[in-house]
Amino acid sequence: MAVAERKVQQDQTRVDQDEDRLDDSRNQLTRDREALGRTQTESLQAQAAATPTLSAPRLDRAIEKPIPQNLLPQSSQLNAQGQTIGRLINIVA
Repeated sequence: MAVAERKVQQDQTRVDQDEDRLDDSRNQLTRDREALGRTQTESLQAQAAATPTLSAPRLDRAIEKPIPQNLLPQSSQLNAQGQTIGRLINIVA
């Protein structure tokens, strides 16, 4: 009988220790989640600060700036019959 009581006490001690460790783990998990949330917020803020914001295009100034030559369309090309490609497309369509 004494052996059984000692065994029960040992088991109860283990259960109490496990409960304490579980509580510690839960508290650590809560702290880790809070730290993760802060880190994610700081990361998002840092990314937002590092991302350059594009200003809206000013159409009133677009005419003032010359268009680079490489962006302009090439002059129309003629086929063997002397028709422009655009006119040929319009006829086919």
